[in-house]
Amino acid sequence: MKSPNDQLAYWLGRSALSRKELARRVQSKAAEWGQPNIAPNATRVRRWLEGETPRAPIPDVLAGVFSDHFGWRITTYDLGLGEGSSTEAALTYDPSFAATVEVVADLGRADVDRRTFLAAAPFAAVAGVGPSRDWLLNTLDQEPEPGPRVRLEDVSAVKNMFRTFQSMDVLQGGGSGRLVLAEYMNHHVYPLLRRSHDDTVRRALCEAAAEQTYLLGWMAYDNGEHSLAQRYLIQSLRLAEESQNAPLGAHVLAGMADQATLLGNPAEGRRLAQAGRQGLSRADSPACLADLWCLEARALALLDDRVAAARAVVQSERAYARADQVAEPDWAEFIDPAYLHGEHANTMRDLGDSQAAEEHANRSIEHARKQNRARRGAMSHAALAVSHLQRRDLDAAYSAGMRTLRLSGQVKSSRAIEAVQDLQRRMQPFGSNRLVADFNEHARELVAA
Repeated sequence: MKSPNDQLAYWLGRSALSRKELARRVQSKAAEWGQPNIAPNATRVRRWLEGETPRAPIPDVLAGVFSDHFGWRITTYDLGLGEGSSTEAALTYDPSFAATVEVVADLGRADVDRRTFLAAAPFAAVAGVGPSRDWLLNTLDQEPEPGPRVRLEDVSAVKNMFRTFQSMDVLQGGGSGRLVLAEYMNHHVYPLLRRSHDDTVRRALCEAAAEQTYLLGWMAYDNGEHSLAQRYLIQSLRLAEESQNAPLGAHVLAGMADQATLLGNPAEGRRLAQAGRQGLSRADSPACLADLWCLEARALALLDDRVAAARAVVQSERAYARADQVAEPDWAEFIDPAYLHGEHANTMRDLGDSQAAEEHANRSIEHARKQNRARRGAMSHAALAVSHLQRRDLDAAYSAGMRTLRLSGQVKSSRAIEAVQDLQRRMQPFGSNRLVADFNEHARELVAA
């Protein structure tokens, strides 16, 4: 015998809606979402209350109805109807803006309230194919709007918070403060997307929300939570399209490219970076273009295309030479010499060009030190250590490796830890040398901490 759904009964009672009215609103919301065949009645609502599980996508529609009624996000989980489709829906690039708002709001709630469930969700290796294609086609079809961009007070507040959280990520690592950002998005930003506003306000708000959603994805990526990061990035890309900001969308694709390459799919990483560059064909963001060329170089190096990788590095440097950081958006602030030279060092490392890797790593380290950027400093010191190992200079590699450990301990970043572990693997050919043993001992202490 089915157990009554007390959670659904609670929210229905709190709403003071009749069963008939709830059925009517479900039908209206379903039609809004492109599901005109969903037409429940009061009897069906009674069966749901008695414990019958409605077929998909009705749980998500119910969550949307109650969210509209109360003015804050109510999820299928809150209604006693399971996780709904929010986790898988977050991998989908939905043409409906209303549906996108529901998906990203559900994702934010799940990130805070049900992290264990989300952590078990898989990373989909080629989930970026459809979203990147749809973003590119829709971006190239858009005509630029006349007149200056309107900056409303609430949108300005969101953008100011973006700068705060971006600095936190850069200086302390993605694992520091991400849940605070998720809570902020859930309570202050995603609810704004549900309100009515004209097209100009909506574009500005979607731009701000896309920036913040990207940052959530990037911080999750830096903290090793790849399935969650992927879902945030895809939804950020959709919001960026709604904002009609092509450089921002290209920036999101750069993040997706970086993740794909890191997770062992450089061909997909290269394709995503190329899609981003194509999207910039009618817009100009030299910093973003430099990043996309940089990430394409990373992918090409892993694909063992030496000539194309070296050419991509040159293109990246040429693009950045045109950049004016004052004119670039806030999200491009840290696409700078510390970052770019650090990534070029990794490209040259993978190509086996230890001299070029050392040069780029040292330039990155110098800039990172001036900015107190421990995470970037740690990763660039790791690249420097590898360049020394490639020349069989264990003493120099050990010195750079110890600096990697010291800096990695200052941030909460799985990428910094992975750079340490990569160094451990690369030191294995040196056997039981005392320097290797000492480095491994300190590395174990760091990972345990």
